[in-house]
Amino acid sequence: MTTVLTPDVSASDDSQARLEHLEATAVRLLERCRASGAEQAEVSCSEERGLNVNVRMGSVETVESTRDRGIGVTVYFGKRKGSASTADLREESLEATVAQACAIARFTEDDPAAGLADAALMATDLREFDGWHPWALDADRAVDLALACEAAGRDADARIANSDGASVGSGQSLSVYANSHGFVGRERGTQHSIGCALIAGQGEAMQRDGWYSLALAETDLESPAAIGRHAAQRALARLAPRKVATGEYPVLFSAEMARSLVGHLLGAVSGGALYRRASFLVDSAGTQLFPDWMSMHERPFLPRGLRSAAFDAEGVATRESALVEGGVLQRYVLGSYSARKLGLQTTANAGGVHNLEVAANAGDLDAMLRGMGRGLLVTELMGQGVNNITGDYSRGAAGFWIEDGAISHAVDGITIAGNLRTMFSGIEAVGSDVDPRSHIRTGPILVGRMTVAGDQ
Repeated sequence: MTTVLTPDVSASDDSQARLEHLEATAVRLLERCRASGAEQAEVSCSEERGLNVNVRMGSVETVESTRDRGIGVTVYFGKRKGSASTADLREESLEATVAQACAIARFTEDDPAAGLADAALMATDLREFDGWHPWALDADRAVDLALACEAAGRDADARIANSDGASVGSGQSLSVYANSHGFVGRERGTQHSIGCALIAGQGEAMQRDGWYSLALAETDLESPAAIGRHAAQRALARLAPRKVATGEYPVLFSAEMARSLVGHLLGAVSGGALYRRASFLVDSAGTQLFPDWMSMHERPFLPRGLRSAAFDAEGVATRESALVEGGVLQRYVLGSYSARKLGLQTTANAGGVHNLEVAANAGDLDAMLRGMGRGLLVTELMGQGVNNITGDYSRGAAGFWIEDGAISHAVDGITIAGNLRTMFSGIEAVGSDVDPRSHIRTGPILVGRMTVAGDQ
């Protein structure tokens, strides 16, 4: 439920005019690239605006207003590539950027995989997906919202002794991608957030946790008071943690932690890791990695999806497709360069995946806890102990011990370990309560057995 109300900003919305200016700049740069002898060229133009405020203990710490822009030019002379960029839109700077890109290309080695994506793959249906929702937010109002969020959390319980602060952010971005195939794609998007981090307890018994809400439209944000109270509840729940005996147990990753498991899969099946043979999933397309009930689908056309798009970073038309179906890895995640290196075709994933949905086969988190009976619920992960080449997984963790299907006590200072291939095949359930704050859309994920290192 949302309590943040703002005035109508449509009358002052100049985004289309700004996009037209960026498009004109991109087209002009492509003409200069052709005049300089480039056989192929691509140009990216972007502009971003943002407001971010941070408060702590009832006082304003920072207020930051940003305006950034950038121009990127890439040219191809045969199979030789050169790139240059600038943030200066003066004509002489743009001319120099093209000249620099061309000079670089003339001195580089031929790369058989270099070049634009195939012209036949360019997007033609250039729709928007309800991702443009400017927020008429000034600094005073942003500060008031952040203070209200922190105050709600601090007032929730006397055991909230300190705060790491609250923040409010609002941003908008415009971008144009154009290439010498004649493709010109325009995108615009907004993103807003409210968050709070609180500290419960005293001295060495202090515990920190927080909560945040993120959305493309401010009307989809949780209220500041609800965010503050949720942050307080999470911090209080972590008081008086205990260790657990070292052993092998079921491990349930909360939704916000579960998406990191999916992220490891995406890293392992991305083109760059595969053609360098730096992945434990080399040559795994078409093989069973997950239980036969499990599926993951890319949904690039979701209204208000965090990563919805009609085309990828190379202008290739996106499409709905399965990444995993029946537990089998259906394809890799490729742009045109990595696809050519592998002798394959791009999957329209230059720049990443677009709204990857993991299908659920279980109820919400409470139902999953009851079904698990006894084990570990992970709500925080620490460290970078994941080896993408071998799949070995070892990370610091914190969360809650589950006994008889309910939370027994908080847990921290432990390590969970396994191998990603074994963990993927050992997934027993995916929950239905999806965390909406990421383009990786998954509920909690239960891995049937992992090594948990706690007290000996």
